[in-house]
Formats: sequence, C-alpha cells, structure tokens
Amino acid sequence: GDYGCTFTYSAQGGTNEQWQMNVGVSEDNGLFSCSVWRPQGKSYLFFTQFKAEVKGAKIEYAMAYSQAAVGAQSDVPLKQEEFEVTETAVSHREGKFRFELSKLVIVAKTPRDEL
Repeated sequence: GDYGCTFTYSAQGGTNEQWQMNVGVSEDNGLFSCSVWRPQGKSYLFFTQFKAEVKGAKIEYAMAYSQAAVGAQSDVPLKQEEFEVTETAVSHREGKFRFELSKLVIVAKTPRDEL
C-alpha cells in the first residue's frame, strides 16, 4: 500500500542465519508495524551498523534488542544510548552501539484523512 519499511545493515560473521521481516497495518489503517528478527533468538552476526526506515508513517514506538525471545529466554533490549529514533528511522548510534542486534520492532502512526 502507501507504507513501506526498509532495513539496511552492515555486519560480519554468522553462517546461514535465518531472519524474518513482517510488516502489517491495523484494521483501521491507523497503525503500521514493521519487525525484523532472528526466530532462533540470539544472532551471532557482528553488526557494525543498522537502520530501519518507514515510509508513509511516523514512528510512535521503536525498540531494538540484542537478543530475541526463544524458549524460556526473554527479549533483551539494547540500552537506550545504543540506538536513536527519529520520526521515520531507527538506527545504531555511532560509538555507543555494542554490535549486537537480534530484533527490531517499529510501530508507526499513519496520516489520518480528516473527514
């Protein structure tokens, strides 16, 4: 539709890691969501940078995790200083990001047409 999500990154290591990306729109078209994660939990990639950008919506909520939930393990969020969030993007913060990423979640608000 009118919305999009792009995930760009630079990483080293890791062998045949499976990753998933989901995008969705709420029933009333008010919210757009975008998630990128490794279903097996922790990624062994050494991320030097990452950026997720949304098109056609403004970010309301975003969180990045060094480890994704699997089994009894919970999601482990990055420290707030490791990444930054703007109206349209979530990205690593140079010099603060500790090179670990296993999951990224974005919820964005879509522009409403006033009647």
